[in-house]
Amino acid sequence: MRRAFQDPLSQLEPLLHGCRVLVVIVNYRTAELSIACLRSLIAERARDAGLRAVIVDNDSSDGSHARIAAAIDALGCASWAACIEAPRNGGYAYGNNLPIREALTRVDAPEFFLLLNPDCQVRPGAVQALVSFMEENPRVGIAGSCLENPDGSDWSTAFRFPSVFGELEGGARLGLLTRLLKRWEVPMRMGAEPTRVDWLPGASMMVRRDVFESIGLMDEGFFLYYEETDFCLRAKRAGWPCWYIPQSRVMHIAGQSTGVTNREGPVKRRPQYVFDSRHRYFVKNHGVPYALLADLAFTCGLASFRLRRALQQKPDSDPPFLLMDSLRNSTLLRLLRAA
Repeated sequence: MRRAFQDPLSQLEPLLHGCRVLVVIVNYRTAELSIACLRSLIAERARDAGLRAVIVDNDSSDGSHARIAAAIDALGCASWAACIEAPRNGGYAYGNNLPIREALTRVDAPEFFLLLNPDCQVRPGAVQALVSFMEENPRVGIAGSCLENPDGSDWSTAFRFPSVFGELEGGARLGLLTRLLKRWEVPMRMGAEPTRVDWLPGASMMVRRDVFESIGLMDEGFFLYYEETDFCLRAKRAGWPCWYIPQSRVMHIAGQSTGVTNREGPVKRRPQYVFDSRHRYFVKNHGVPYALLADLAFTCGLASFRLRRALQQKPDSDPPFLLMDSLRNSTLLRLLRAA
């Protein structure tokens, strides 16, 4: 059963021959969405014979690999798409790194890598828009798409890097404070022109091969969340900026594997890995003292927000136990538990 993973290069070898753009889709128990995502790439493949796709089944243990592999044959995509099995569910970075690591060993490694979520469907010309922009701007290291909601409306968001002031604003969500801290607010509403940003969602993110060769692969210490933030920060520090490209449009359902960012239905309690990834990001990139300040800013802001909500008798839209979980996972309490 694990033969495909034990020697992934042998399975990817024919796929990578002549590959210029490698699309990597990491599946975890979302086989039908992964198949729909692959189907949306068929028209893109017709535009660019150098496009290939690999779906990594992150140890779903639900028959996903067999269903996806069968769909690849049924759709007539076997000449340019494949599904490989990971031996364990090592997270988003781990799943993406499996085929990327193998592809980078080739002398003729792909020039571009498109990280694409299984709950995405690319609109016509979306891949080519990213490729064209990066060809015209050879110092751009990462480019991302404009994401759409399933109803076609824009979810045109990119982000600033998290900071102490950004954590305070994100916790408090107070109009006056938001205006004062606008330059640190993490979400950025984007317009109709290509724009340089700090980081982009990994739902549809194209990375130049030179970036991987310069800074390495994504950090597998992040199970899920913050890995693309960390990767874009490392790229920026190495001189590879990140750009948002609205001409590349991709429909994104969001939260189908985890439910963390589900835009419909009740908000779920944040899983432990979200807090672990946040802590890792701040400590790794800014140090323990900065992480302590970021925790203090967020919890103070969140406490004030919740008090204001209670006094105004407004409904609570936050994930359950968010304040308690944030305190329990703070850097200070982590240090005390480790002492």
